[in-house]
Parts: sequence; structure tokens; C-alpha cells
Amino acid sequence: MTEQTAEITPGQFAGMDPAAAGQQLNDKIGLKLVELTPDRVVGTIPVEGNLQPYGLLHGGANATVAEALGSVLAALNAGPERAAMGLELSCTHHRAVRSGTVTGVATPLHVGRGTITSEIVLTDDEGRRTCTARLTCVVRDRPPGA
Repeated sequence: MTEQTAEITPGQFAGMDPAAAGQQLNDKIGLKLVELTPDRVVGTIPVEGNLQPYGLLHGGANATVAEALGSVLAALNAGPERAAMGLELSCTHHRAVRSGTVTGVATPLHVGRGTITSEIVLTDDEGRRTCTARLTCVVRDRPPGA
């Protein structure tokens, strides 16, 4: 896969606060979105800079990637007039990663009017599954004027 950064614009998601644009956790962990469709959201993070004290990729980094990719997927499926917000996140860490890049792929498991659930699979540079996550987002109508 050729890596090209995909960009999220405020108009894509209901209620996105332009003032928060420069304060995104995604930027802090080095998340790069490389594919954005309602059927698949792909992103990568470097392992370097996202380690826990034992020199392994931090489980919280896995959770952050999963939440970010699953939330984007839910927002794309909810549409511009509705807002999707994380409700429940579950992560199973299968394999430690010490270096390189981790790639996450989010795909929808359920797209409903009130909830959207996605599966997020994270893999290392060798394509080995390192984490499996499931995120459920609640979907609400966009508030008037937002």
C-alpha cells in the first residue's frame, strides 16, 4: 500500500470544533490516516515515541488508534448531519511490538441509526495481528446551529 495522508475536514463531521483542530491526540501519537471511506478507514502510527517503560508499544496507543479509526468510520457512516461518539471500546493485545510501524484497519460490523460498531485490526510491519479492537459509537442528530 502506498501511503498517502488522507485529511479530515470540519465539514465532514457534525459538530467538529475548529478550535480543537490543533489539539488532536491523533497528532501527538503520529497517526496518519491513509484511507477514508465508509467501508474502511486505515491509519498508521510509528512505534517510536509511543512506548511504555518496557520498550514495547503502549497498549494505550493501540486503544487510541482503535478509537480514532473506529470513530472516523462511524462519523463517515453517520453522515454530515449526525454526530458519532465513542460509547464502548474493547481491545485485545495479541503481540508486543518494539519498533517499526503499526497499521490499523477499521471496518463496520453494524451500521444502524442509533449505533455503529466497528472492528479494528492492528498489525505490525510483517502483517502479524498485534491487537483486535471493537468500538461502538452512539449516533445522535446534530444539534441545531452546530
